Amino acid sequence: MAPPVPAQYNQQYTQPQQSSIAALTNQFSNMGVGGAHLIPVHLIGMPPNVKDLDDSPPKINLPPNTSVTPSDKANCDPSYKRSTLNAIPATSSLLSKSRLPLGLIITPYRSLKEGDEPVPVISDTIIARCRRCRTYINPFVTFAEGGQKWKCNMCFLSNDVPSQFDWDIQTNQQTDRWKRAELNHAVVEFVAPTEYMVRPPQPPVYLFVIDVSYPAIQSGAVATAARTILESLDRIPNEENRTKIGFITVDTSLHFYSLNSNASVPQMLVVSDLEDVFLPQPDDLLVNLTESRAVVESLLRSLGDMFKDTQIVGNALGSALLAGFKLISPIGGKIVVLQSSLPNINPGALKAREDPKALGTPKESALLQSADPFYKKFAVDCSRSQVCVDMFLLGSQYSDVATLGCCPRYTGGQTYFYPAFNAGRSEDALKFAHEFAEFLASPIALEAVMRVRASKGIRMTAFHGNFFVRQTDLLALPNVSRDHSYTIEVGIEENITTPTVCFQTAVLHTTCFGERRIRVLTLALPVTNSISELFASADQIAITTLLANKAVERSLSSKLEDARDALTNKMIDILGVYKSALTSSQSGASPQLQICDNLKLLPLLSLGLLKHVGLRASSQIPTDLRSYAMCLLTTMPSQLLIPYLHPRFYSLHNMPQEVGTYGSEGTIMPEPLNLSSEKLERHGAYLLEDGQNIFIWIGRQVSPQLCMDLLDVRSYEEIRAGKVSLPQLDNAFSQRVNAIIGKTREMRRGVYYPHLYIVKEDGDPSLRLWFLSHIIEDRTDTVMSYPQWLAHLKDKVNISFL
Repeated sequence: MAPPVPAQYNQQYTQPQQSSIAALTNQFSNMGVGGAHLIPVHLIGMPPNVKDLDDSPPKINLPPNTSVTPSDKANCDPSYKRSTLNAIPATSSLLSKSRLPLGLIITPYRSLKEGDEPVPVISDTIIARCRRCRTYINPFVTFAEGGQKWKCNMCFLSNDVPSQFDWDIQTNQQTDRWKRAELNHAVVEFVAPTEYMVRPPQPPVYLFVIDVSYPAIQSGAVATAARTILESLDRIPNEENRTKIGFITVDTSLHFYSLNSNASVPQMLVVSDLEDVFLPQPDDLLVNLTESRAVVESLLRSLGDMFKDTQIVGNALGSALLAGFKLISPIGGKIVVLQSSLPNINPGALKAREDPKALGTPKESALLQSADPFYKKFAVDCSRSQVCVDMFLLGSQYSDVATLGCCPRYTGGQTYFYPAFNAGRSEDALKFAHEFAEFLASPIALEAVMRVRASKGIRMTAFHGNFFVRQTDLLALPNVSRDHSYTIEVGIEENITTPTVCFQTAVLHTTCFGERRIRVLTLALPVTNSISELFASADQIAITTLLANKAVERSLSSKLEDARDALTNKMIDILGVYKSALTSSQSGASPQLQICDNLKLLPLLSLGLLKHVGLRASSQIPTDLRSYAMCLLTTMPSQLLIPYLHPRFYSLHNMPQEVGTYGSEGTIMPEPLNLSSEKLERHGAYLLEDGQNIFIWIGRQVSPQLCMDLLDVRSYEEIRAGKVSLPQLDNAFSQRVNAIIGKTREMRRGVYYPHLYIVKEDGDPSLRLWFLSHIIEDRTDTVMSYPQWLAHLKDKVNISFL
C-alpha cells in the first residue's frame, strides 16, 4: 500500500506550482513571443563568423508545464543527446518537404570535466516503467488519481506508481516525491535490481595482445607499451580489487604468461600450433590484478628486453585473437591489441594492398573496405560474449586500418593509429604513452545494451557508430567507451497529433566497479506543422555530425565520389527549400544565397567535410590515413568532431595582453580567425589545431625576438621545422603560448594528445601543403574556395527554379 499522499498534492498532483513569472514566460513563449523566429542571413559576400561555432543549439520551446517539475535539468543537455531538429515535424511529408535530416546524436558516457555536474544516481532500486512500452518514468510524465497513477508520455498508458516511490527506505520515512532525481533530471542512472541481470556483474578484464615481431621491437613500441602499462597499473579501474589481467605476445608463435600470485617471476608458455589454437594451461593466464601485482610488474619490467634480439618478421594476430577469445569469453572484457606489423599468418593473414594508382579513382573505395571477413566474423563472436576489442596500430609501414578496424567497430571499441611510429622520437613516445595511459585509466561501462524509444509515430531507421545491432533497435555494446558518440537516423511513420514528442535512450550496463545500472537520457521536443519553425529549430552542429556519419557509410558502401555528391546535393536541397518556402524570391534566379541564422555555418562545415582527409578527392592520401579519419568521423562527440572538420586558427604574434593568462574560466584563449590564407602575414606566427594535430606557422619575415622568445633560436633561418616539443622558456610570450596549447589539449573530450608541428612559410613543401589543406576557405587543387562553393550552391539552387 502506498503511503498517504500529503495534503498539498491532493488539489493538483500534476506538478508543483511554478512561480507566476515562470508561468507568464511560458505563456509568452507559447504565443511565439521569444519563441523560434527565422533570422535570414545573406551568405555571399560575408565571411563566416567562426566564433558562432561555439553557440548553443536553437532553444527548445516546449509548451508550458510540459515537465512535471520546473527543473532546468528536466530536458537533456546537448552534450549527452541532441537532435538535428529541435522541433519535430508533425508529418512525414513536412519532413520530406524540408529536406532537413532528422536524427539523434547520443554520447551517453561523456566524460566529466571540472565544473560538470555528475549524473544523479538513484540507488533505492525503485524503477517505475510503463508496463506497455517499457519507458522509464521521467520529467515529462503526468500524475493522476491523487498521485496513485502516472501516465506514460510515450504511449499514454496509465500505470500504478510503485508503492515505495514516496518512501525513503534508508530512513524509513515519507519523502518528497518532487525531489526525486528521475522527475527533475533528464539524465539519470538507476542502480538495477537483480531482475536486470542474467549473471553477476562481470569484473573489468584487460587482456593485452602484444606484437613482438622484429618491426615492433625495432620501433620501440613493445618497450613503450610495457612501461606505460606498468606506470598505469594504479589507474586501471580496480574498485574492490576485482580487475583481471592477462598477456599474450605474438610473432610466429603465441606466448602465454603464467602469472601465479605465488611465483616471483612469470613463466612463459609457448604455443606454436597456430591452426588449432589451445590454451597451454587452464589457470593463471588471466589473474586478479591485485593478487598477482608483483608478478605482473615483473613481466612488464622484462617485456621490453625479452625479445630484443629477435629477427622474426612473421605475425599471427588472428591466432592470438582466437586464443584471447578462448581465454576471456567465459567472463567478457577487453582485448587490447598493440600491433606494429601486418598480420601475415593465417587465420586473418593480410597483404600490403596499398595501390597508389587506385588513389583518387573509383577503385579507391575497395581499399577502404575490409580485405578479410575473418575480422568481422571474429568481432561478431566477441559481441555475443561481451568481449570488446581495441586496436592500437603502431606500424612503420602499411597497417590496413580498414580491415583491423572491423574488430573495434562491431564490439564497441576504438581504433588508435600512430603512422610511422618510432619511440626514438620523444614526441611519438609521448603521444602514444599519454593516449594509452588515458585509455587505460578511463572508466568504462561493460556488457551493455542500448535502446532508443520514441513517441508513437516515430521510429529509428539507421544506426551509426561502433556497436553490433542485435535486434532491429537494440545495440550490443560489450564496452561503452567514454566520449563515444552514436548517431541514429529517425523517421516519421504516421502523423503526430500530440504537442510534444519524447526520445528516451536507455543503456543497461555494468559499471567498472561492479554495479548493474541503467543510464536513462530523456529528450522532449515540441511538434510543429510549420516549415519555418522547423528551419528555425535546426541544429547545424548535430546536422553536420549526422551528415559526416552518412558520408562515411556511403563511401564504404559505394564510392567516395558518391558520398561527396550526396553531401553537395543535400546542401542544394536545404538551401533550395529555404529559398522556395521561406524567402520573397520564391521563383526565378536570385543574386543572393540565403539561409536562416542558426544554419549559416552549415555550408562552411559541409565544405570542411568535403575537404577533410576522410572524404577529400585526392590521389595523395594514403589508405590508412583515410580509413583512420573515417573511424574518427563516426565515433567522435561533437566537441571533438567540429574542430576536426573546421580547425581552430589563432594569431600569436599580435595577441592581446590578457590572452594566454589565467582568467575566471581558466586560460584566456585568442579569438579564432577565419581559415583563410589572407590572414597569414609574413611577419606573423599562427597556431592551428584540429584536435589531432597542432601546427605553428612561422612567416619568413617574423621578428628575431619572437624566434628567441618562442623557440629559443636567434632567427627564422635557425628554426627547425617538423614534429617538435615546444620549449618552455622563461619569458611571458613562451608561457602564454604554452598555456594556450595546454588549454587546447585539455578542452576537448577524449584521450587524444595532438602532435605539435612547426611549419615554416618557405620550408618543407609537404609539411606546408599539409598545413594549408586545413585552410578550408581557400581553393585547393581539386576543391573550391568558400566563396566559389557558395557561388556553386547558389547557381545550382537557381537552376532548379528555372
